[in-house]
Amino acid sequence: MFRKLVLIMFGLTLVLSGCDSSKSTNEALTHIRLPMGYIPNIQYAPFYVAVEKGYFKEAGIELEFDYKFETDGVALVGAGELPFAIVSGEQVLLARAQGLPVTYVAAWYQQYPVSVVAKSELGIVVPQDLKGKKIGLPGLFGANYIGLRALLNAGKLSESDVTLDAVGFNQVDLMAVGQQGIVVGYTANEPIQLRARGIAVTEIRVSDYAQLAANGILASEKVIGENPELVRAFIGAFLKGLQDTIANSDEAFTISAEYIEGFSELDATVQKQVLTTSIEQWKTDRLGYSDPQAWENMQDVLLDMDLLTEKQDLSKAFTNQFIP
Repeated sequence: MFRKLVLIMFGLTLVLSGCDSSKSTNEALTHIRLPMGYIPNIQYAPFYVAVEKGYFKEAGIELEFDYKFETDGVALVGAGELPFAIVSGEQVLLARAQGLPVTYVAAWYQQYPVSVVAKSELGIVVPQDLKGKKIGLPGLFGANYIGLRALLNAGKLSESDVTLDAVGFNQVDLMAVGQQGIVVGYTANEPIQLRARGIAVTEIRVSDYAQLAANGILASEKVIGENPELVRAFIGAFLKGLQDTIANSDEAFTISAEYIEGFSELDATVQKQVLTTSIEQWKTDRLGYSDPQAWENMQDVLLDMDLLTEKQDLSKAFTNQFIP
């Protein structure tokens, strides 16, 4: 789902408030534009529920979903142009390594949402089985690449032990027509889509082998320092939506349909399975909590990949201070 936003060079004008300066007709509400990183999708159900049930409004926030691919959420937050964005853990560490003042303030996914998926006849069931195989993935970037490297590490393999094939975001179609036998994709997307097409596949989930910092909410150090109550309110509203979605997925499914254009034309069974699988990755005893070990593990993977050249101060990369 979350197609990772590559950090780019930017020259952005800082805004005084750290939030979008526009207001709704109700002057009491703070208008916030939130980069989502992907198109409208059932996996955003917690946000749709939180908006529909008025949790953001009760927190004094008018939320605008920004689905534009060209929006680099990490860069915008790092510049103080926007207060929040949805990102994955590796993006936080890579951003801080480039000097961007950003902090991960709430975990959404407790499990890293990436899997290696293979046609069943290939017998790929553990990471070691990948040795000598060709693997299709969107490219050498983003969560798919990070997740694959974590699985290779778990199997005592290196990138030189496999052949990587950059295929873009066409994993399902290429496997369906026989051009790929093994692909990397999102746990709540590609495996479900392939099985829905009648293609028997095996799946190796990254989360079964490595606990990594996954998708959550990024904030600028600017808004944390100047308006911590806004951060607390934003996270509180989101967590209410997340809790409701986990507790009543049928209600969340119905609510989400109104926020996704063309939803009635999609396969309802597939969409429900996407939501069910996503909820499995969100569940935890303390919603929003970031596991410090997951951040240590993520940093180790990035260092091993040479995407980081030195360790980052993890105490500044993430915080649990806003989690109830």
